[in-house]
Amino acid sequence: MHTIERLLKGFERFQQHYFEDAPALFDALRVGQHPQTLLIGCSDSRVDPGLLLGSDPGDLFTVRNVANLVPPCSEMETGRLHGVSAAIQFAVEQLRVARIIVMGHSGCGGIRALLARPEAEGDTAPARAGQDFIGPWVRIAAPARQLVEQTMPGASAEQRQHACEQASILVSLRNLESFPFVRAACERGELTLHGWYFDIAAGALLAYSDRADSFLPLVCPLPDAPVCDVRNTVTTV
Repeated sequence: MHTIERLLKGFERFQQHYFEDAPALFDALRVGQHPQTLLIGCSDSRVDPGLLLGSDPGDLFTVRNVANLVPPCSEMETGRLHGVSAAIQFAVEQLRVARIIVMGHSGCGGIRALLARPEAEGDTAPARAGQDFIGPWVRIAAPARQLVEQTMPGASAEQRQHACEQASILVSLRNLESFPFVRAACERGELTLHGWYFDIAAGALLAYSDRADSFLPLVCPLPDAPVCDVRNTVTTV
């Protein structure tokens, strides 16, 4: 059943669990939210953060966009809206979250689009039909693409994809540090930044280690599961 009735049935199960069987959580949430984590994830339907991490309502303040990207800090410009930046500011200054996690994943369509587009294509290049919103957005991760092309010229398309997905997480972490309020909170020891990567094929969760300059398993894959092969060749950007 892939109709709207399936969604309504899902809400009924949610209602039963949180409002009838265990109402205490929403009794507290009615007066406000106090999440400790801002998670910046991808819009991909396969990587719902609450489902992946077993979170209850109120646990995660979540931003989802194509390819889980964070733009660099910039001044407000006429005609430009800054939804991701506004969410980051609200999470840090108002909610005072203790951590920000940028969580990427394998098989990301946004990174695939970045790798497929000519590098010389300008930010204003039109799409084949109508206006292009995807191209300018995914070019936030252009430094990751450039690094992959420079360091992995002989790699397979799959290896380049995985490497660019991971390197783009580091681009977003670096862009987070360009926000003065993020940088100040980190310097005060009130905020930490984390880069996570969900390997869909293996069902594993990896995290970037600054000490190892690599993505290392947080939750290992199940036995005999295929693992993304990036050979740890692309990390620092």
